[in-house]
Amino acid sequence: MFSEGKKSKSNTDGLSGQNLIAQGTQVVGDFVSEGDFRIDGVIEGSVKTPGKIVVGKTGVVKGTISGTDAIFEGKFSGTLTLSGTLTLKSSAHIEGDVVLGKLAVEPGATFNVNCTMAGAVKELKKGEAKETKNKQTA
Repeated sequence: MFSEGKKSKSNTDGLSGQNLIAQGTQVVGDFVSEGDFRIDGVIEGSVKTPGKIVVGKTGVVKGTISGTDAIFEGKFSGTLTLSGTLTLKSSAHIEGDVVLGKLAVEPGATFNVNCTMAGAVKELKKGEAKETKNKQTA
């Protein structure tokens, strides 16, 4: 009935669960994790994960976030770098510098940033390389 082979899988298989910073929690420091983050409290520092980051309505992040995808309902100020999609809900308030792959914004969200879309940067670099090559052959 309770055999050794049927133990629940631990995080030794390379996957980690969700990290939660609960409402009412204030943390100063840097976080690095292989798992996803849900932030409903306050973080001053950096958050780095190859996973997804969710900042709830009561969540506030001041600092740096680096990850794949992010969904914001709360507040952020600093530098945000995502390889995937940034989704802003209507209650989101984002300020700072943002580098991302895709952007989805609901009406009502505040998005006061210097924004670079990673796909656009790649396209520009390809176009610049072609122009340089054409100039050299001309």
